[in-house]
Amino acid sequence: MRRNTTDRPRGTFLTWYSAEQRGKKFVDYIEENFTTDKVSFVDNKGIGIENLVFDDASAKEVIERFKNEDVDAVMIINCNFGNEEAAADIAEALGKELNTKVSVFKTFGTAMLRADGYEVEFVGARKESYSPDSRKPHVEDGTIEDDQRRRDFTINAMAWSLNGKTFGELVDPFDGMYDLEDCIICTPCDPDITFSDDPLRMMRGIRFASQLGFELEDETFEAMKRNRERIKIVSQERIITELNKIVASPVPSIGFELLELTGLLEIIFPELHALCGGERRGNHAHKDNFKHTLKVLDNVARKSDDLWLRWAAIMHDIAKPKCKSYDPRIGFSFHGHEVAGSKMVQPIFRRLKLPLGETMKFVQKLVFLHLRPIILAEDVVTDSAVRRLLFEAGDDVEKLMTLCEADITSGIESKVKRFLANFEMVREKMRDLEERDRIRNFQPPITGDTIMREYDVEPCAILGEIKEIIKNAILDGEIPNDYDAAHAMMERLAEERGLKKR
Repeated sequence: MRRNTTDRPRGTFLTWYSAEQRGKKFVDYIEENFTTDKVSFVDNKGIGIENLVFDDASAKEVIERFKNEDVDAVMIINCNFGNEEAAADIAEALGKELNTKVSVFKTFGTAMLRADGYEVEFVGARKESYSPDSRKPHVEDGTIEDDQRRRDFTINAMAWSLNGKTFGELVDPFDGMYDLEDCIICTPCDPDITFSDDPLRMMRGIRFASQLGFELEDETFEAMKRNRERIKIVSQERIITELNKIVASPVPSIGFELLELTGLLEIIFPELHALCGGERRGNHAHKDNFKHTLKVLDNVARKSDDLWLRWAAIMHDIAKPKCKSYDPRIGFSFHGHEVAGSKMVQPIFRRLKLPLGETMKFVQKLVFLHLRPIILAEDVVTDSAVRRLLFEAGDDVEKLMTLCEADITSGIESKVKRFLANFEMVREKMRDLEERDRIRNFQPPITGDTIMREYDVEPCAILGEIKEIIKNAILDGEIPNDYDAAHAMMERLAEERGLKKR
């Protein structure tokens, strides 16, 4: 049930003296930690240093919180002469001081500037209304109460008053401070209305839960389930922005579990939803591949902040439902899922509006190769197999190894230790061969042009055949990775195939 907060105290009141002291703490931290010739306070129509107000948290904590959201400062203006003008006026004054361009968005009554790598946003108080079939709101000036009412969650619906009569008062009509203390994500008004107005708020709530480790309030969670179909009216560009923030969160599995529980995942990412559920037939069973994927994702997240390595973790078993088969004698198998999965990456990336360049190719490569180190770790580590791994993985081999180590999710500790020990043997072998043979990113010394220059032959299948034999000979350790050895093999192969010297 939704909590009844009407009997709780509504916010806190600060005296002029305490507000001034807390404002000084904020100013002191700014002056100590930022270059004063680049950052200064601008007195704009009576709004200056003397009006800065701060809450009980330390200045450092609050500023770090803003930084983590890629925002340097947020101001909510409650003025009698027009919010749009107020936001633009303050932003332009600060822009002149910092010698930077100011962008004014008149439709939404906001202004923004960039300075020192930060985005500083000035937001005027406004109210919004929505039609059921549109995600675009009708925006007009409003009071601070109107502005707070339209916020997505209670923790985002608080403000300090800078008005003379109420200076220093925390305006917290929806008890956001309590929800911050309790680590709760809760909508300020009826969650059905909140999510229907802007369905992306459902993903934002889940993203906050994943980033902050907060919990969804019960009725807020149930409203997400009821309104999940509304997400279909949201542009894919907005959805992928939130999804990437979930992927980049400290424990991304929190976000994906909530997406699945609310029914949103099936709509926005059906291929990942399809991994849900294990199956048992007789004495045979296979694990829940969705839960396994989330474990792998969290394991990678503990080792790396690389967004695309995390996406490789999400996609590494994506084709298992397509490749699933059952044999009563041996049980379930997912043969070829790494090949099929690599082919699924591009259409999924295209639909999700993820980049289709080098980052996509990186994910494809890791999905395609993710079983190779595991197979090596299960068997005798041969020089030939490691050379081929180095050749195909290239500069991404370390990230591939990180993914593969994360893929070991067995609950049997001895098995995990054995695999990790074997992975270390593979790494040692790679370091040795790389130093000796220079295989990583190598190009075979003999090309088709080389053969055509020396022999009277036009482009044909024989050229490819000779090049492939030479490449495999190098990777298998039959000849060293140098021109002379490769050239000698080329001459022998050309003679065997009847090619004539020019």
